Amino acid sequence: MGDLFRFQPSPIMSRLTKTSLMLAFFFALDKGLAILRQILISREFGKNPVLLAQLDAFNAANNLPDLLFALISGGALGIAFIPVLTEYLTQKDRASAWELLSRIANLAFVVTAGLAVIIALLARSLVGWELGVAPGFNAAQQTLVVDLMRLNLIATIIFSISGLAMSGLQADQHFLLPALAPVMYNIGQIIGVLFLAPQHGIRLGSLQIPAPGMGIYGLVYGVIIGAILHLAIQIPGLFRYGYRWAPVLGLDNPGVKQVLRLLGPRLFTMSFIQFTFLARDNLASRLEPGAVTALTYGWMIMQVPETLIGTAIGTAILPTLSEQVARKDWAAFRDTFERAIRVLLMLTVPTAVILASGTGPWIERVFGFNPQTSDLLIQVTRVYLFGIIGHSIIEVAARAFYAQQEARLPLIASGLNALAYLVLGILFFQPWGTVGISLANTLAFSGEALLLLYWHNRRMRQPFNLRSSLLRTVLGSILAGGCVLLVLHVLPVPILVSSLIAMVAGLVVCLPWVWLETRTLLHLGNQE
Repeated sequence: MGDLFRFQPSPIMSRLTKTSLMLAFFFALDKGLAILRQILISREFGKNPVLLAQLDAFNAANNLPDLLFALISGGALGIAFIPVLTEYLTQKDRASAWELLSRIANLAFVVTAGLAVIIALLARSLVGWELGVAPGFNAAQQTLVVDLMRLNLIATIIFSISGLAMSGLQADQHFLLPALAPVMYNIGQIIGVLFLAPQHGIRLGSLQIPAPGMGIYGLVYGVIIGAILHLAIQIPGLFRYGYRWAPVLGLDNPGVKQVLRLLGPRLFTMSFIQFTFLARDNLASRLEPGAVTALTYGWMIMQVPETLIGTAIGTAILPTLSEQVARKDWAAFRDTFERAIRVLLMLTVPTAVILASGTGPWIERVFGFNPQTSDLLIQVTRVYLFGIIGHSIIEVAARAFYAQQEARLPLIASGLNALAYLVLGILFFQPWGTVGISLANTLAFSGEALLLLYWHNRRMRQPFNLRSSLLRTVLGSILAGGCVLLVLHVLPVPILVSSLIAMVAGLVVCLPWVWLETRTLLHLGNQE
């Protein structure tokens, strides 16, 4: 039972490939639910200008709680923790590893709860400050942001434990329950928008069922329900692998010190990443109504393929790379990393071109915003989509450094990214508005990806050989994009149907150009 979801290498497909595909499947389910959630939200709040202003406030209110989660128990501590926990599982025993997990989880909970209280007390100043969350909102919107932010911090405290549960299970090469956790989180949020938010009851066919009528507050209570479900789904896995909680902290523990040494640079790295969201909404709050929401939704749409590709491969590859480093098998490390980058190029470049060319009609019809907001969202999404390539490479390249317990270089790259984003955002948002902000994001993250690859290439004894893969992928993607536009123009069927056919046709046109990389995907993690 314990090995039910531990994939073994096979002649057809490597364990790492199987894990990546499994994660991609559950991430697809998660993102499908996330899109459904956002559709329900946009149809509830997206047409009325008053409700759209409330939705802007809800999106802005998420920023500081998301920052706190990302720093303490999400991307920062999780990625710093997995290499150390993997080392314990590889070189020591499970009991030592679970004791370390208890120490780190307890520390994360105490720190998160303390910072949450501070943010709740200072929320009004943090929102209205000129360099804060939403200085461009009016007084009523800022008050709403404060109220929603304080409620959202409850979910953040729950995530302080749940995020580390994910890391513990992933370090033990168990990926199923951590992959299900985001699905449960979205289910909680859907409960909020369907059953708590509606002001005029819930309509099921001809039946009208009374609802709490919480409005925008119902969305936040859905977030809290989702956080509880996110944690609950992982508890059986912890028990199955013998985890027992211990009431210990122990900052002088060698394992804790090792995690904290990696965590320091990672904290700043994640701070820079989250800074881009704060800067985005700070600038967008000064623009037309719906700007914050358009950027939030455009980012979410881009994150769907980015998560299925970059996050899935990055999540699956970190424990493998960490094991190879622990064994000092540098040939396997280089081979695994280069294969991953070639696969990322094969998947992300065509995806960016095809989706940017063909998804406009679906965005317009599905979300149901007013015409102005829909047009803005389409433009922003197209710009964001070309950032898939850089974002996905960062997912793997940064983890390859953390597998080596090297956090300094990702920190420098992320800091330069944040600086570039701020400069470009200020330069672009005045002449190009909301689209300029999304362009700044795409350019900054693409630059970070190139820098990380350059540093990896310099550290490797044998340089990467990506030129052939990149050339064929780019040529195939250009032909695919032209095919999508041609089919959209000439096919005499409803626009949603023609859009879907066009994107499938573009994929078919591109596939022969990336066939070698498709075969590489099947053996990701196996040495040649």
